[in-house]
Order: sequence, then C-alpha cells, then structure tokens
Amino acid sequence: RKQEVIKITEQLLEAINTGDLEAYTKICDPHITAFEPEALGNLVEGMDFHKFYFENVVTKNCKAINTTILNPNVHLLGDEAACIAYVRLTQYVD
Repeated sequence: RKQEVIKITEQLLEAINTGDLEAYTKICDPHITAFEPEALGNLVEGMDFHKFYFENVVTKNCKAINTTILNPNVHLLGDEAACIAYVRLTQYVD
C-alpha cells in the first residue's frame, strides 16, 4: 500500500506539471486544504485556489519540467487514509 501512495503522489505531481486539472481533481478531495507559498501562511480550503493556477499559470508555463520525489515516508492511517512526506526536487530550464 505504501508504494501505491507513492505512485499516486507521482501522478498528482505529473498532473500539476502538465496542467491536467481533470487528473488533479480526480486525485484530490474537493475539500482539499493546503498551506501554499502564495497564501503567505494562510490555510487555503477547496479547489478554487488550485483551479485558478491551473487555468492561468500552469497552462501558460510551457517549460519542460521534471519532478523527482526524494526520501518518501508514508504513514498508513487505516484502510482509507495515508500521509506522505517527501522532498520534491523540481528541475526546469529557464
């Protein structure tokens, strides 16, 4: 199961890198919460914040992007939940 969590996380990052909002919304809960750098320490709730970036930023950023997950650490929290922590290494040519 831990490998499945890592694989889904890789798919999530690929959706982000390619601007695939449909894949992103299939993977994420619609009530997602996140602390994002752009929110300056504030908790972001729901998909609207993320959808804005997919529609206005990610799709206009046509650079090739390579993302590598380093040191993944998965904690299974039961049959339906898990927590993953990792270092995200992102490469692109500017």
